[in-house]
Amino acid sequence: MVNLFKKLPIKMILGFLLGGILLITFANHDDFLYQKPIFKVETVRQISITKSKDSFQNTDYNYQQELTGHVINGQYKGKKLSINNSYTMSSAMDHKYLPRQKAFITLHNSSGSATIKDYKRDVPIIFLIYLAIALLCIFLKFSGITAIGSIIINSILFIFAIYLDGFNNGNNVLLIFSALASIFSAVTLFVIIGHNRQMYVTLASTLICTLISIIISLIVFKFTHEKGIFYESMQYVTQPPRPLFLASTIIGSLGAVMDESTDIISSLFALKMERPQISKKQLFLSGRNIGKSIMGPLINVLFFIFMGETLSMTLLFLKNGNSWGYSFSMNMSLGMVQSLISGIGIVLAIPVASALTSLFAKESQK
Repeated sequence: MVNLFKKLPIKMILGFLLGGILLITFANHDDFLYQKPIFKVETVRQISITKSKDSFQNTDYNYQQELTGHVINGQYKGKKLSINNSYTMSSAMDHKYLPRQKAFITLHNSSGSATIKDYKRDVPIIFLIYLAIALLCIFLKFSGITAIGSIIINSILFIFAIYLDGFNNGNNVLLIFSALASIFSAVTLFVIIGHNRQMYVTLASTLICTLISIIISLIVFKFTHEKGIFYESMQYVTQPPRPLFLASTIIGSLGAVMDESTDIISSLFALKMERPQISKKQLFLSGRNIGKSIMGPLINVLFFIFMGETLSMTLLFLKNGNSWGYSFSMNMSLGMVQSLISGIGIVLAIPVASALTSLFAKESQK
């Protein structure tokens, strides 16, 4: 334990700690950067409590509170206001406000009143982002910096793809996001691994396995006529849901396939450098053994991600008297299908990554 603390970059940790304090202090006083009026709560007075119960015996409490404070930015800075706020005990669609908290409001010039819109939450968001960046840089150093760089580049590309999809009214969504998946893979692997043979082998394995898993799923969809797949559960979709579902599946499974391919291929390349005399068959079998040990956890991680994001809506369906079958079909069926498609890609990555590495790995690879 003592040796572990000695290896930690104390100066870097102190630098990030000081930078974090300054950044959070600035974020807590950045109201002048916003055009929307920001209201700072000074006092809170509870007005009433109302109990409500629906036909399924679900009970909730509705609270009315009076918020007194003033505007802290813009042309109405310093203006005193008293705003009524309504919130529920479940806090599903609303928020309870406390003294010293800040919120965005809408001012009504005609009546001189205001309506509270949303809680100002940039401070915790900035804190979490900064904490993630600091931990990556402290513990991974240069590798952490390259990971951050790839995330920034991929985020820009993702925003551009969404803009391009909206510009085309969703007509080429599958083509756009398929191309985006290829660019994602190339950029990420180039930044993380570098321009070498290992990067190209990993890229080929990732794209091949993702493509084959999508093709297999389309074949299954064709023969089963997509029974049990309820695209109408994709809420608020204003374009054809089927290609959008496939596009999200490609993006979702790409990371897991890339992760597994990277683990297998990097291990096999290192093995080839240490034991140049190893045969292609032995290299393939070693890759298969590595893949078998990481395949299960990866599939479970994807399953938990896809299913976990639908848990809250599923519970809401069940609480409102819907059956398990209907609640599952309308909320979790698409996540289950995405998990299965991604699982196919993960399984395929084991032989594909092992075979490609056994063919193209060289002992001189750096």
